[in-house]
Amino acid sequence: MSLNITPVHPHFGGEIIDIDLRKPLEADELEAVCRAMDRYGVLVFRNQAMTDEEHVAASRQFGDLIETKTAGHPEGITVISNVDEHGQILTRDAPRYWQNLGARLWHTDGTFRTTSPTYSLLAAHVLPPSRGQTEFAFMPAAYDALDATTKALVEDMVVEHSLLYLWMRLGFGHFTAQQQRDHSPARHRLVLQNTFTERRSLYLSMHIGSIVGWTLPESRCFIDDLLAHATQTEFCYTHDWRPGDLVMWDNRQTMHRGRPYANAQDVRILHRTTIKGSAPTAAQRPAGAPVPWQVSGVLSRTNSFPGIDSPREEMTDHSARFCIAST
Repeated sequence: MSLNITPVHPHFGGEIIDIDLRKPLEADELEAVCRAMDRYGVLVFRNQAMTDEEHVAASRQFGDLIETKTAGHPEGITVISNVDEHGQILTRDAPRYWQNLGARLWHTDGTFRTTSPTYSLLAAHVLPPSRGQTEFAFMPAAYDALDATTKALVEDMVVEHSLLYLWMRLGFGHFTAQQQRDHSPARHRLVLQNTFTERRSLYLSMHIGSIVGWTLPESRCFIDDLLAHATQTEFCYTHDWRPGDLVMWDNRQTMHRGRPYANAQDVRILHRTTIKGSAPTAAQRPAGAPVPWQVSGVLSRTNSFPGIDSPREEMTDHSARFCIAST
């Protein structure tokens, strides 16, 4: 079947009004949505006000969910909000207040996993009166715009992703040995190819901290250049949320970030599900191999990252060597 899709950007993104995700999709509808995801990378479904149970059921049609547990919600639902479990707006002394800032950086969901996810489905529940948009960048268009020399350079490049790298970009640099073990880097190819469209794309994220075989400073400089290139205005779409919106995107073809809003006074609540990937994109680091932050030669003992569920402990110098990327 063919879907009625209205493009939202010259390069990517489409709005669909004739699919109700609260109902089971027919086989031809499911196939059409998947092919549209291949083509558009981001799909906006309007008027989809749904329960968490409907959200989970709709998502499972596209694959198994990454298991997440949020109190009071079905397994698979991640709540993205600026309120605590009592419905009160988070203050600056709350760990989640600082964790939420990571969503303001350009990222791709789950790249810190060895098998990274395919789709994410984000549903609006409570929206602020203004701002709080989500911005997307289309990686096939960014890849196409690279010069031939850079395309050849990145073709077989493998990079390392970790949540710690993203937190370092926020200025946090004091992580316990347990946190370092829990967030050991995952390796991924920098260039992916869509098997349906055959288009190549850059698999980028602020989770990237190093390029395999490169020095850490050279890695950071090169990746920062790619991030700046890939997030130029011509490759980006800003989604202004409406009540009932559900936005679905392909993590293998896009990056995204949340935009600022008056988070000290206005409530913003969205619920997300994420679909598991099928296989790693690259061979992982050998067991016991030192990670870049153990050999970088830069020590930071300030700005401990709050709210991570691992015990606080004093770190020895060799396990506390972090390189904070320039921003």
